[in-house]
Amino acid sequence: MKVKSILVKSAAVAALTVSGAMVMNSAKTSTVHAATVANDAAVVTVNYVDGNLIHVWNNYENPVATGQVLPSNSSWKVIKTAYDAQGHKWYDLGKNQWVKAAYVNKGYSPAQDTQVTTNNAANTNNTASTNQTVVATTSDSESSAKAWIAGHESGGSYSAQNGQYIGKYQLSSSYLNGDYSAANQERVADNYVASRYGSWAAAKAFWQANGWY
Repeated sequence: MKVKSILVKSAAVAALTVSGAMVMNSAKTSTVHAATVANDAAVVTVNYVDGNLIHVWNNYENPVATGQVLPSNSSWKVIKTAYDAQGHKWYDLGKNQWVKAAYVNKGYSPAQDTQVTTNNAANTNNTASTNQTVVATTSDSESSAKAWIAGHESGGSYSAQNGQYIGKYQLSSSYLNGDYSAANQERVADNYVASRYGSWAAAKAFWQANGWY
């Protein structure tokens, strides 16, 4: 897994505001102020180094280790992104549990994903009816995985709410953009899963491994 370097903002050029915008400092500015910014990742994965663990900190401004560690190759949902006064980027994984961006990669990208192999030439002569069966089976599997996630997230209720998470698929309110209708929940959930995992079956597998998706 490729290791990302820490993004350092030039102290003499810019400071980050709470809104995430960069505001030009005067020529005399000599420090970068700590600030939360707009999230640049929804999920991060701990850099893959065999046997490696990274520490969790209670905040990004004056960090103190919480005693919790995250195993190499594990993936976590991101709640906030922030820069400390030295320009180091941090991610809040929820309830003020922060990790340095230097030790994680954006997205769900474990080093040992199951590899998909292609069929050999002997399997290329499938009949049309066989192909239709495969398509139908895949569709059934997707529907089943989607229903499974909905059941575990909300019991299948479009009106369920848990903090910032809304509806049948417990989507962030920011994803739903204020439209909590069943149609919008379905549309946004499908788009989210397609962009993040590629399929509902893959999202279900991630949920089973991590307890969320």
